[in-house]
Amino acid sequence: MLCSVSIDLDPISCYYRIHALGSSPRSLCDVILRRAVPRFLDVFSRHNIKATFFVVAEELEERAGKQAARALVREIVAAGHEVGNHSFSHPYELARLPRARVVEEIGRAHVLIGDATGTPPVGFRAPGYDISADMLDELCHLGYRYDSSIFPAPGYYLAKVGVMFALFALGKKSGAVLTDPRALVASPSPYRPDRSAPWRKGNAPIIELPIAVTPWLRLPAIGTSLLLAPPRIRAHWLEQMRRRPFFNLELHGIDLIDAERDGIPAELVARQPDLRVSLSSKQRAFEATLGRLMLEYEFVTLGEAAGGYGA
Repeated sequence: MLCSVSIDLDPISCYYRIHALGSSPRSLCDVILRRAVPRFLDVFSRHNIKATFFVVAEELEERAGKQAARALVREIVAAGHEVGNHSFSHPYELARLPRARVVEEIGRAHVLIGDATGTPPVGFRAPGYDISADMLDELCHLGYRYDSSIFPAPGYYLAKVGVMFALFALGKKSGAVLTDPRALVASPSPYRPDRSAPWRKGNAPIIELPIAVTPWLRLPAIGTSLLLAPPRIRAHWLEQMRRRPFFNLELHGIDLIDAERDGIPAELVARQPDLRVSLSSKQRAFEATLGRLMLEYEFVTLGEAAGGYGA
């Protein structure tokens, strides 16, 4: 069985948008890259795991203050990991934007990541897990090997609806966007998507690698869930995932952020549950998860996984 671990390096500003908190502090613009990435690299080095990091390419622009981010991305590649395209500026509504904007967001990130790493990216993950026909068409045009945006988890979808409705009731608008509900019934196993309807199987020259959900109930088997769950529930979810030959384990950079040590403001901590859990607790849960998976799974990057499915 194969397992791919991927980390979405969404900047802290994304979480401020989700929770309608306005602009994030400028001092924290690179906190995810600066503090979380070295922690992930340390864990992966000790377990000899190669992972995939999805980068928001705005962080890599050649301007004052961005040199450290480019150096860190090069360090990711030097350690043998893969760097994927997570758009240029992470607009949650990208799937609803005009085609020209879609092309700009994907293409601009493609160039910046290629310049920073020396190798053009071959994989993409959409902001907010929302992939459209225009986005898929542009990925095919650029010769991408895979997309990993489909997240067929009804429970996660309903939880997002609840957060957005609660903010609306308070007179605030979340920056998050609901995905196309048809994606909730997409195949949880790798497949070639239909170019006009990415949630359906088709014959596109690209592989869709859906983010992990459990069999039957399709509960989200992602880092945030596994790291925060009590050990017995986490063990149960991992046991359930043994029924799937491919485990696409997705995390976010914020999963290894410590609110106190990393200077995260109380206003965000109050809204983001994982920030109310200590870093040491999350690290123990993460390493326990990897240790359990290492007993049965071969770890590969998403690019390698896609190659195994004929991309």
